[in-house]
Amino acid sequence: MAHHADAKRALDERGYKGQLIRGDNPLKLFEKPVRDRIVESYYWKEQCFGLNAATILDRAIELNCIGGTYGVAQRPTPFLCLAFKLLQIVPDKEIILFYLEQEEYKYLRALAAFYIRLAWEKDNEVYTTLEPYLTDSRKLKRRTREGWALTYVDDFIDDLLLKSRVCATTLPKINPRLFLEDEDKLEPRVSALGEELEELDREDDEDGHSVESVLKPAEMNGHANGNGAVEEMSDEDMGEG
Repeated sequence: MAHHADAKRALDERGYKGQLIRGDNPLKLFEKPVRDRIVESYYWKEQCFGLNAATILDRAIELNCIGGTYGVAQRPTPFLCLAFKLLQIVPDKEIILFYLEQEEYKYLRALAAFYIRLAWEKDNEVYTTLEPYLTDSRKLKRRTREGWALTYVDDFIDDLLLKSRVCATTLPKINPRLFLEDEDKLEPRVSALGEELEELDREDDEDGHSVESVLKPAEMNGHANGNGAVEEMSDEDMGEG
């Protein structure tokens, strides 16, 4: 098929004249065995033919899981095929950000995040673009070699930032966040739980003051035993009798 030939030709270093990512053909961000399985798959041949940055949305909003390869034959998931297609298209950054920022389709957001982690070359941009979605707690289905697993958008984003391999794909190396902070290329990240933690600290302080106010009157009328408990002073202790 023509679509199959186009993919093969795009992978031929002698004939490739398209946009480079990390100094090379973007499709080579996927390992050769995975590339071969993708271009031989039914989904690639039948569902990815002729897609561009606009029409790929029609396929992306139909996604119902993330994942790399599955089953004994290690077939590629539609998610992986569409990520491969994005690497073939290399959409403008504004288009990818639109995919990421829209709220309705969580698998489209996951696809955009995966592409950003693969294709964007500035580490600080990857962090600042993806970290806001660490607050997205929506559920995602993940297709695995053995079957199915449950994950969440924020966990998937976290995997992209911390792990070296996600969805059957070895991710390009990325500098640790703390290194970029030390180099003044990133501001320290403010936790989304910061305000809640501060509120808990205030409540703990208030509880501590409340306990102290309860204990003080008792301490005035008695003394603590060896275990720290307050005992009433007897008449004998007070020198009476």
